Amino acid sequence: MIKHYQHFLAFQFAVDEINKDPYLLPNITLGYQLLNNFHESILAVESSLIWLSGKGRTIPNYSCDRQQKSVAVIGGLAASLSIPLAKVLELYKIPQISYGPFDPILSDKVKLPYVYQSANRDTTLHVAIVQLMLHFGWTWVGLILSDDIRGENFFRDVKEEMVKNGVCVAIKEIVPQNLLYKFDKETKLLYRILVSSSKVIFIYGDTNSLRELFPAINHFPLYGKLLVTTSSCDFGVHSSTETNENFHGMIIFSHVKPEVPGFTDFLNSVNPIKNPEDIFLKTFWETAFGCTLSEKRPGDMKFYACPKYYSLSDVNPDILDMVMSELSVNVYSAVYVVARALHEILQTQSKEISEFGAIPEISWKLHHFLKCINPVSNISDETCGDRSRMPIETYDILNFNYVPGRMDTLVKVGKVTPELPNGQGFRINEEDIEWPEDFAQTPSSICSVSCVPGFRKTARENEPICCFDCTPCPDGKISNHTDAEVCLKCSEDQFPSRERDRCLSKNVIFLAFEEPLGMTLTCTAICFSFLTALVLGVFVKHRDTPIVKANNRGLSYTLLISLTLCFLCSLLFIGRPTTATCLLRQTTFAIVFTCAIASILAKTITVVLAFKATKPGSNLRRYLSSTASFSLILTCILLQMCLCGIWLGTYPPFLEMDMHSELGHIVIQCNEGSILAFYCVLGYMGFLALGSFTTAFLARNLPDIFNEAKYLTFSMLVFCSVWISFLPTYQSTKGKAMVAVEVFSILTSSAGILTCIFAPKCYVILLRADRNTLEILKSKANSGGLRCSQPT
Repeated sequence: MIKHYQHFLAFQFAVDEINKDPYLLPNITLGYQLLNNFHESILAVESSLIWLSGKGRTIPNYSCDRQQKSVAVIGGLAASLSIPLAKVLELYKIPQISYGPFDPILSDKVKLPYVYQSANRDTTLHVAIVQLMLHFGWTWVGLILSDDIRGENFFRDVKEEMVKNGVCVAIKEIVPQNLLYKFDKETKLLYRILVSSSKVIFIYGDTNSLRELFPAINHFPLYGKLLVTTSSCDFGVHSSTETNENFHGMIIFSHVKPEVPGFTDFLNSVNPIKNPEDIFLKTFWETAFGCTLSEKRPGDMKFYACPKYYSLSDVNPDILDMVMSELSVNVYSAVYVVARALHEILQTQSKEISEFGAIPEISWKLHHFLKCINPVSNISDETCGDRSRMPIETYDILNFNYVPGRMDTLVKVGKVTPELPNGQGFRINEEDIEWPEDFAQTPSSICSVSCVPGFRKTARENEPICCFDCTPCPDGKISNHTDAEVCLKCSEDQFPSRERDRCLSKNVIFLAFEEPLGMTLTCTAICFSFLTALVLGVFVKHRDTPIVKANNRGLSYTLLISLTLCFLCSLLFIGRPTTATCLLRQTTFAIVFTCAIASILAKTITVVLAFKATKPGSNLRRYLSSTASFSLILTCILLQMCLCGIWLGTYPPFLEMDMHSELGHIVIQCNEGSILAFYCVLGYMGFLALGSFTTAFLARNLPDIFNEAKYLTFSMLVFCSVWISFLPTYQSTKGKAMVAVEVFSILTSSAGILTCIFAPKCYVILLRADRNTLEILKSKANSGGLRCSQPT
């Protein structure tokens, strides 16, 4: 792990800065000892014993170096290294500051009372990760976790956040220890990840706990997968420039690092020729440049003498980055934490530090001040160790770019502050992201394709919520956004679109005068009413002719006026309904039609009585007067008016909006109110019509001269046929079609009566005037052997 040499350089830089600072530890020079544990816990324990016992023979529980002035230990890249070290140091209450990624195990002050951490906490990292998933729509994600408590805690937190936001875990893998020594497990682990349906894999751990995963990926690349990790997991430590190609496009979350001015200049000033006593620098220099600083290296002919002009800026960035890494920042902060703690002791005591007693005495005094200095900000904490008020965490989103033949780079593509509400702290520039070569565009990692508007998600049995089928919304319901879980019902004044993805406003419709059907019915009603008025005019003009007088011209006038009103009353059914028209149209239609049918009934009775009254001494002559006929008509009308009055007084017709009869339309119509009253009114008219039809039918064979019975029979036959057909048709239609059916029935029945009764008379009056004379009528009457009577 030669790349970790930067940690030591950051340590040296911090010590050098502090020694040059006239305000921090004035007149005091910091020194240090450097011991390497090679990332092995056994060597970490050995190094601690060497540090305590001195340079001679290691004797546990004895300190043999009287010149020892060290008061604290900075070390432990991971908990596996810090804990064994702490078990030895806690015997002397020596403070230990771990600079590795923050680990909750090291925060246990009962088991590890003298261990401190300089790293930032990851308390909101899981929130930042899920925000990235939601931004790109990754709802089917794989997790690779370290086999330790950090991995367990992170999985618990991220799983809870994922469930809260509808994201699912496609695959969860724990990286076991000694993975490289178990080839079959390594192969199976990477194969399971490779064949999983998730395209996005998040890796959580640190460099130490996952030190065997990335070399395995170098041998078994995860093609077709986008890797997301944190800066705590430095894959470059175990990779070469060539194998970094396998990590191109990786997304990395990193704590926002404070700027450390002067570090680059410090690195450029470091040279083994200037610092010959630094054996670590000499070793690093020869390894990094592949040269030798010695005059001769026996048996090794491939090394050449290192040129004097070399500097650390010439080192491959994969070996040494000129920008301080996150772990190096932790080392830098740890040195300052110790220095500020010592400075606080100087401020509270009058003695010089050189007069302090043994190491434990100084170390014991450091603990109080270390608790009261924030390791992240290096500022004195007034809460003195109370970490309930932690600083807001902010992460940089980095993108690893690998370009063959060029320097690998980490490009900052975004920033996230998870604690800000509603995702306000999430910013990312998608245009700056270089995705892995397997993806031509932004990767998609989903279990099921999103349901488009008009469909809803239907969960699959025994599968996560991210795996679902898309089911069309049922009739009358819509879904107006992607991945809707339920379909919504449109309000009553709206209806679903054909795609069922939005609600459309219903059009208000009624049988209008302007539409073709309404215009046709209106013109028909006006034309027939005008025609009826012409017939009435003809009858009035020829009122003294025998054919007009022979058929009771008073009743004919009444019938023609009633028919004119029947045609005109149909206009009340056309146009936008109002409360007034709803009240008037059925009652008006009932009364004027009753008048017309009653007039026909009176005519029919008059025809029958006219022949019965021809017998000598018959008492029926008094019923042939106009008074009797009009009394009958008035009685029939009064009875109908009583029915209408009862109807209007109990449950009258009213205006209503029919939302359901026609899809996409609101039908403005009149509700008849009491259906019983409506059919009673129609039934009464039917009763009168049936009586007229029956009477006319019985009188159909009387002599033709005075007999209207055949014409009346045909007119009533047409009338009854129309209205009998009307009833089932009226019941089976809705909306404006129902209104059109009633208007059509009114016009047809009225036109049938007008045609059947008055067309033959008008033919004689207008075209065969020679037949409309008294002499012709008398001659035909005499030839028939009957006496005639002409009621007026």
